[in-house]
Amino acid sequence: MKYISIALLSILAIVSCSKGGSGEVTPPLSNLTLVADVSTDSSGNVTFTAKADNATTYEFDFGNGNFQIVPSGVVTYKYPASGNYSVRVTAKNAAGNTLSKGISVLVAIKVALIFSDEFDVAGQPDASKWGYDIGTGSNGWGNNESQYYTNRPENVTVSNGTLKITAKKENFSGSSYTSARMLTQNKFSFKYGKVEVRAKLPAGVGTWPAIWMLGSNISTVGWPACGEIDIMEHLGRDLNKVFAALHHPNHSGGNADGGNTVIQNTTTEFHIYSCEWTASSIKFFVDGVNFYTFQNSPAVPFNHNFFIILNIAMGGNFGGAIDPAFNSGTMEIDYVRVYQ
Repeated sequence: MKYISIALLSILAIVSCSKGGSGEVTPPLSNLTLVADVSTDSSGNVTFTAKADNATTYEFDFGNGNFQIVPSGVVTYKYPASGNYSVRVTAKNAAGNTLSKGISVLVAIKVALIFSDEFDVAGQPDASKWGYDIGTGSNGWGNNESQYYTNRPENVTVSNGTLKITAKKENFSGSSYTSARMLTQNKFSFKYGKVEVRAKLPAGVGTWPAIWMLGSNISTVGWPACGEIDIMEHLGRDLNKVFAALHHPNHSGGNADGGNTVIQNTTTEFHIYSCEWTASSIKFFVDGVNFYTFQNSPAVPFNHNFFIILNIAMGGNFGGAIDPAFNSGTMEIDYVRVYQ
């Protein structure tokens, strides 16, 4: 009787180890293949086909921080930027076993100019592209700044092929300084792409010129929930040091994410300030040299439309004390271009 019981238990153990809960043996995964078909139209579209014996689903890692689960194993993904991507697929069977395979995919995307202002027509800036913030923003636009923003020719004009935004020391509507803050809000906005601005910056302690962007949903969600991308900021008290920053919830004001670089002749020569923005990263450049990269993700508010802002602030929390001898300073912009 003892030997019969042991034999019976052994048979039950073998059965329970070799069968799933449904009573069927789960076939093993094998023969995983991954093929990429890159579109020839420079659109960034790549069709991936993954196959494996006994797979029930496939998870794709597209090599840029984006993932997708695809039961069929066939998916077309549109890359937002050119690059050489390491793509990996993980096949899974009904028992949860996995098998992975990776390939390298080279994507070349044709870039198109979707917005530009070359500032070739003298007079006021193109009203179809630019509007203005007017006034003091009640408390200095949230930064305790000292200027009153206007759209007067004294503060903003186009001449000799460049836009000129001028901050002036003058008493105006209760403020001691005037300047201009122009923006494409409600006229042009975009999601992902490259922004390029060729500019010469103002001198003078207390000046705070900026080339930046705000989320188009600011009127509904407020700041910093809308997100802010500062492509270039410069301080007259710290010549030639260029800042880039990203403001978002829990990382705003003095706690923003960002970096800086030191270049030469910011106030006497033109430099190209640019930003490359994708779903996976936001990169900042001066004259083509990358000096700061932010890892973008669905967790931060940098995946919807933004509009462009150009301005010179005076003083404030970041601009600092204004030199009493300051009379005027001009940011001169040769062009603003946006590519996708």
